[in-house]
Amino acid sequence: QVQLVESGGGLVQAGGSLRLSCAASGRTFSSYDMAWFRQAPGKEREFVAAIRWSAGSTVYADSVKGRFTISRDGAKNTVYLQMNSLKPEDTAVYYCAAKVRGIVIVTTSGSYDYWGQGTQVTVSS
Repeated sequence: QVQLVESGGGLVQAGGSLRLSCAASGRTFSSYDMAWFRQAPGKEREFVAAIRWSAGSTVYADSVKGRFTISRDGAKNTVYLQMNSLKPEDTAVYYCAAKVRGIVIVTTSGSYDYWGQGTQVTVSS
């Protein structure tokens, strides 16, 4: 059974940085795509970034491109989201997600089968 456990959230001032971690277990993830989504109060869950575990290829939402970096560590079975130049509008609960890889990396939340419990990120102005 796939388990995803996020950590690393917290309160940071605008312009600051945080690194989120997603510890994955229960599978060999070489055939998976991993993603980060976020959900702010009163808003729908939105795609942030995704990575193909085997190739390391990545996709980013336009709103975070150039500021956030997704990566993975195969030895630790962990996916990271390095968030720099944070803005108040980045405030949300951040979720890690996983799915068996398809032809392309997808960015729709409904396509992902496994989810973590989420970690809160709050950016103060």
